Amino acid sequence: MASPSLERFGYTQELRRSLTFTDLLFYGLIFMVPIAPFGIFGGVYQRSGGMVALAYAIGAVAMMFTALSYVQMSRAFPVAGSVYSYAGRGIAPPVGFLAGWAILLDYLMIPGLLYLIASVAMHSTIPAVPIWLWLVGFVVVNTAVNLLGIKLTATVTKVLLAGELIVLAIFLAVGIGGLLAGKGTGKAMTVLYNGDQFSWSLILGAVSVAALSFLGFDGIAMLAEENKEEERQLGRSMIAALGLAGLLFIVQTWVASMFVKDPAALIKDGDPAGTAFYDAAEVAGGHWLAVLTAVTTAIAWGFADSLVAQVATSRLIYAMARDRQLPRFLAKISVRRGVPANAVFLVSALSLALGLYVNSRADGIPLLSSLINFGALIAFGVLHISVIWHHVLRNRSRDYLRHLVLPLIGFGILAAIVFHADLSAIRAGLAWLGAGVVILVILYLTGRKPKLSGMGS
Repeated sequence: MASPSLERFGYTQELRRSLTFTDLLFYGLIFMVPIAPFGIFGGVYQRSGGMVALAYAIGAVAMMFTALSYVQMSRAFPVAGSVYSYAGRGIAPPVGFLAGWAILLDYLMIPGLLYLIASVAMHSTIPAVPIWLWLVGFVVVNTAVNLLGIKLTATVTKVLLAGELIVLAIFLAVGIGGLLAGKGTGKAMTVLYNGDQFSWSLILGAVSVAALSFLGFDGIAMLAEENKEEERQLGRSMIAALGLAGLLFIVQTWVASMFVKDPAALIKDGDPAGTAFYDAAEVAGGHWLAVLTAVTTAIAWGFADSLVAQVATSRLIYAMARDRQLPRFLAKISVRRGVPANAVFLVSALSLALGLYVNSRADGIPLLSSLINFGALIAFGVLHISVIWHHVLRNRSRDYLRHLVLPLIGFGILAAIVFHADLSAIRAGLAWLGAGVVILVILYLTGRKPKLSGMGS
């Protein structure tokens, strides 16, 4: 039977409702990857002047404001599509299209980036297997799991999350033990806050990179139509996932910063090989710990995180196709499994093509990472505006704290972060948004102007 909550928005229940609060929480955590800083530690260290934990702390605060806005909009519109649906219904369908287009930049590129980073890591461990073959292997396995249904995906991600948390616990135990034994190379307070290095420009630039680790909590909103519990559980799971991940990011980067061999060299020269975290792990516990953290990163990024990234991306494409803003065949649901099969296949093909292309460019991974962050931060900014527009301007809400003050603070923080982002990423991101405007104009000229079910034009 169709869900009443969807019927009032003009939709019928097609996706299978099988996810609980725990499933959503685990999904958000695995998407963010509790050990995400392992892979980008060196880059954030350089951009922050060694204050990695501080960059993650500020990033967590910024994302928490965004999560609070997600809570408000997910309660108002409990449908799939995340910021695309929220902006489209909260402001107007054309705004929703552009917001969806912005975050589509994020979601389309994340799986390809994850697959590539993991493939490079595995190739460094087993050189006989080429990078392209690792890429194909990761894509094929994840696609098969996703096509078998959302419940299997949720089960697999729980197992993988447990493995990541065990490895993280081992690293923290060995690291803290090493600090107690006097192996640390840094000063406890200096790696958190260094007055000689600190500036807001420096830290916000680092946050624009560290934000990549937080992307994923918002993916929970993509599963609104697969949540079988009360609507408020969606928002609660977002807050819980973000809070737990933020705490883990801060602690692990602080411990790792205490074991950096040559802080000055890392700040000056960066981390082109991407091994700064593993080098710190080796100082803390030996070569075995470096290998353990490196292999776990490859599995986490290439299988666990990319698995849930594929889920979120396919649901966004499904939501936009259902509203005729993307080709209709992408909204086809597998009757047997209750998943958007064509959207899953499209994401798989794009991820493979993007991964292979980026691997051919020397600057591919850094540029792609910055582009992903830019698309997400722009979409999050529109989300904050949606809260104000829908609740205060349209419905005359008097809850000024949740519907005006907090969204304004969140928007201001995101604007500051975007301002300090990589210039080439800003240019490429604006070009992507320009392409979205062109497509929007074409939709209007061909009589297919954005219109969401249950809404007027």
